[in-house]
Amino acid sequence: MDIGQKLRELRKTNNLTLEELASRSELTKGFLSQVERNLTSPSISTLEDILEALGTSLSDFFTEEEEAQIVFSKEEDWFEDEKDDYKISWVIPNAQKNEMEPILLTLYPGKESFEVINHQGQEFGYVLEGNVILELEGGKKLRIKAAQSFYLDGKRSHKLINASRSQLARILWVSTPPIF
Repeated sequence: MDIGQKLRELRKTNNLTLEELASRSELTKGFLSQVERNLTSPSISTLEDILEALGTSLSDFFTEEEEAQIVFSKEEDWFEDEKDDYKISWVIPNAQKNEMEPILLTLYPGKESFEVINHQGQEFGYVLEGNVILELEGGKKLRIKAAQSFYLDGKRSHKLINASRSQLARILWVSTPPIF
């Protein structure tokens, strides 16, 4: 860890000049400049004073935030759950902690998905392969073909049906908040 660089970034994040930080921490501008350039090292007590002036603590300063994973691959990260009628692939691990949850739904020929009960939130789906029927609460049915998408709020229960007797259907389905 580059302490000087991290202190400089924290000072700039707080929109402070070296002079302002010196005044707040009761240290000299020259000393703080040397610390930021790693020409000198502060004692633990002095570092605590600097960090207090910057509105943080030693423990927070030295806690390295784990960088969130951005890219996921099927071989390493996906979790799958296969039922008689369909297979769900969670394409983002632990997506329940996020604001949206994408899944890859494979509907077998002549089968249907689980029913999504009414909920707060929205859903988006894109049919990658095959044709499906989106059946909404109340019996309304909408046919959706490959390369078409659907977008709905979660106020009405709904499910997807693969009406084909021979071709499976694959749907990228995204919900916010996570419901799957």
